[in-house]
Formats: sequence, C-alpha cells, structure tokens
Amino acid sequence: MSILAPFSDADPALLSATRLHPQALARQARRWQALGETPWLHAQLAERMAERLDWIKLAVHRIVQWQPLWGGGDAALRRRYPEAQHSWVEAHADAARRLRPAWWQPWRAPLATVVAPQALPEGQAQLLWANLGLHGAANLRAALATWHRALAVDGFVLFSCWGPDSLLELRRAYNAEGWGPVTPAWVDLHDIGDLLVEAGFAEPVMDQERLTLTWPDADALWRDLAALGGNVHADRHKGLRTPRWRQRWRDAMAAHLTGADGRLALTLEFVVGHAIKPAPRVAVAPETRVGLDRLRDELRRPRG
Repeated sequence: MSILAPFSDADPALLSATRLHPQALARQARRWQALGETPWLHAQLAERMAERLDWIKLAVHRIVQWQPLWGGGDAALRRRYPEAQHSWVEAHADAARRLRPAWWQPWRAPLATVVAPQALPEGQAQLLWANLGLHGAANLRAALATWHRALAVDGFVLFSCWGPDSLLELRRAYNAEGWGPVTPAWVDLHDIGDLLVEAGFAEPVMDQERLTLTWPDADALWRDLAALGGNVHADRHKGLRTPRWRQRWRDAMAAHLTGADGRLALTLEFVVGHAIKPAPRVAVAPETRVGLDRLRDELRRPRG
C-alpha cells in the first residue's frame, strides 16, 4: 500500500526502472512526520515481522530501532525483550519529544534514546530492527554498512521491505490507462541477500509472503494511498490532476481492481530478512600481526 521509495542509488542493474522525484520524497517524509503516529499498515506489518523473533534465540540487551515512528514495532519489541535498552534512530530531531514522559508522569524515564543515523554508537547492539527500513535510503550499501557497524559481534539485523510484485494490479491499471508509472521498482529478495553478504553479514535468511488488501470503494483506496505514501517516481504526472481525472481514476480502479466479492484488491509482497554479524576473520598473509586482545578473543570463542 505505501508507495514508498526504494533504494535509490543501488546498482543500476538492480534498479533500472527506478527513478525518484526528490521533492515528492520530501513531501512524503513531511506527511509521515505530520501523522504523529505509525501508519496502520506499517504497524500491522511490524507485528507480523515480530513473529520472526521467536526463531532467534540470541540474548538481546541493546536494541536499535531504525526509524520506528513510521516503521512501528516498539510495543512488540518491548514485549519480547522487556529488560533491553532501546535506541531510536530518527532523521527528524523532534522525535525525542514523543518519547518524553507525559507532564503528569515526571518520574518516568524516557522510552528510548534518540540518535541521528550518523551518531549511532558502534558495536553495541545485539538487535537492529528496521521495519520497511531500507525504503528511501539514499544509498543502500551505506545503510547496510551502518547497520553492520551498529551491531556487536553475533548481533543480528531483522528488517522488512516490499518485493517487486507489490501493487502489481495498480501498476497494470495505470499502464492500461496510459498514466505512466505509479510506483518505483522494488528489489528482489535474492539481490538483497547478496548485498547483505557483501556488507559483511553472515547467514542471511530471506522469506516472503503475499498479502491481499481490499477496500470497499475507490475513495477508500485513494485515502489510504495518499496517507501512506504518494507517487514518488520521477516520471509521474507533473501537473495537478483535475476533478474530471479523479472520476476517471475511480472508474478505472473499479474496472481493474474489483474482485469476485465486489471489493477492490491489491497484492503486497512482504519480504522479511535477518542476518548475523560474524566475528571478523583474521587475514591470512605471509606475516600476520594480531593484537593481543584480539588474539585472546579469538581463542576464547567457541568453535563450531
């Protein structure tokens, strides 16, 4: 549902159909910031992603939540790890206000520490959580490298994103009507797995599920599409749409998206991945110098 920006400057081979409009991206960010709460769809997907936490038995004491104001997941993480310390990574400085205790509860500690992406402490977290956290990244490789640096050895990242079949029905409808692109391209899960390994992660596991969302009518669909994103493709329609076009849009959605039950339906391909940060390998060379502390750590590590 969220017509969210993908990874805007990853390899051209991965994103040949992706071109983003910077003003549309900025407007999208302002919309989410003005909401003051996590969009409903993002919150639901965060709960689905949290189910994967039961698969992972690693101890977690410190958690980094990547842009959780719109990605969601805070409640699920606190249920699963009630004693963990939390850091929120938010690009907007006023995020800290939403974490302060209410004025009538001055004894309460803040829910989390808020840090900017560039100020994230290195090598401390056992879990980095990023629901839809790769979307809109200015540089995919840089984002993955930041996640890798934030994690302690044996820590893990758990993240989600849209797959390339998301909103396929909507894209087909726009194409049939000659309205141009309505969404960016999204990256295949296998390519993301490869980039995780390139970034230094180990044992990446990617899975996907297809979800079908339905609406009673085109106006309900329009409201959700507008609230959860908007078209950020660089080749989107440049001018303002007219009321006459809005009616054409209603008619087209009814014609292209109506299912057997009379409701409008769209498919989401929801991709969830996790990977572990392994211990650094000692480089092999004719002569290798290893610090005493690092050698001691290597000798203490259990061998599989």
